[in-house]
Amino acid sequence: MKIVVTGSSGFIGNVLAKRLLDRGDEVCGIDDHNDYYDVKLKEARLAKIQGYANFKHVQASIANRSVVEQVFQEFQPQRVVNLAAQAGVRYSTINPYAYMDSNLVGFLNILECCRHNQIEHLVYASTSSVYGANTKQPFSVHDNVDHPMSLYAATKKANELLAHSYSSLYKLPTTGLRFFTVYGPWGRPDMALFKFTRSILAGEPIDVFNYGNHRRDFTYVDDIVEGVIRVLDQVAVANPTWSGMEPDSATSYAPYRLYNIGNNQPVELMKYIEVLEACLGKKAEMNLLPLQPGDVPDTFADVQDLIDDLGYRPDTSIEVGISNFVQWYRQYYQV
Repeated sequence: MKIVVTGSSGFIGNVLAKRLLDRGDEVCGIDDHNDYYDVKLKEARLAKIQGYANFKHVQASIANRSVVEQVFQEFQPQRVVNLAAQAGVRYSTINPYAYMDSNLVGFLNILECCRHNQIEHLVYASTSSVYGANTKQPFSVHDNVDHPMSLYAATKKANELLAHSYSSLYKLPTTGLRFFTVYGPWGRPDMALFKFTRSILAGEPIDVFNYGNHRRDFTYVDDIVEGVIRVLDQVAVANPTWSGMEPDSATSYAPYRLYNIGNNQPVELMKYIEVLEACLGKKAEMNLLPLQPGDVPDTFADVQDLIDDLGYRPDTSIEVGISNFVQWYRQYYQV
């Protein structure tokens, strides 16, 4: 197939693009290489796939409407995976406008181009952060998520609503994927595993929020990408039993679906750090700090729909995943 992948130099998007290229798809990647984190890391990711004859790269923001329109008109994709977004819960308290530009304006540009170019299926990244103030666990896509606790989460919830409106109005098949704490090789420097590894190896203390009482459904990047590909290949359809009297938020009378992609095994943050210490062969010095604004104490994904509809369940253990990350980190940074 011909597939547009936005965020193709990003953590998840780059792994996805390589998987699609390896199986023979034609991929057009869009990524603006912004300086939210180290641009050299993004360029190094991109270098892994630039040699493919079936890959084209466009360096631009999806908020640039004319460029996105031109990509769709010239490349004529059949399907689209939108992973480009301004990420990060804490950063959204510092630079809210970055989230408006990429996550709302950019996503609208993608939706409009899908609408006008007869795209077969739009798959887009949402986040476990949309569960916000919910405390019923595991988090289910069938539960109400109207209480986001960060601007980042609110923009991702807005993506789900915008996607539904286009599925309803224009019969555009859309599937939203709520990712749960993704980690692994080539990961983002603003995320905990990257920060912890860098600080521990440098002999510096690590900041451990909520006094280490977090539980996270840490999900390995290859498991995330496997889920994305399975969803991409199964075009969203309407739920024939959907009822407005008892509305199900994960499906619709329109061709619209939502799935969690998580490991379904929450891990205590202190356990996560212990495994990292073992892989590094070095103990961490910790600054125990209170819960940060916008953060939630625990995440836990209900992935039953993923199992039932797609026959898939993420299962990489943190022991394997963290070991793979540390091996990559040492090699990439020569430490």
